[in-house]
Amino acid sequence: MERQKVQAGPSRGKLVVGVVAFALFGTGVAWGLIDRYDERPPWGTDIAYEGGYLTAVRIAKFRELRDGECAEMERTGLGGTPATHDPGAWVAGCLDGAAGRPSRNQGIVR
Repeated sequence: MERQKVQAGPSRGKLVVGVVAFALFGTGVAWGLIDRYDERPPWGTDIAYEGGYLTAVRIAKFRELRDGECAEMERTGLGGTPATHDPGAWVAGCLDGAAGRPSRNQGIVR
């Protein structure tokens, strides 16, 4: 008497259907996120704030920032890509960094 081999796991057809369904679901989720946020990441405000904060801290190591310089840097494009996500948050981060205050995002784990 010959013993039949026992297959561990789903049949090949069920496996293919499962993999295809998972791929379609993942594609749908990715499509929804891209449609919702387009070119701006969901955490764009945090990126903008930290970009401004770090810019001001780096400048403050060498000299003092004058009044209105953070807004002027943002207007002239010196904030780069982070400032385009949320210009107001970039300026707020720049002002906090220039004043020597700790970052508002310090210690936050998302």
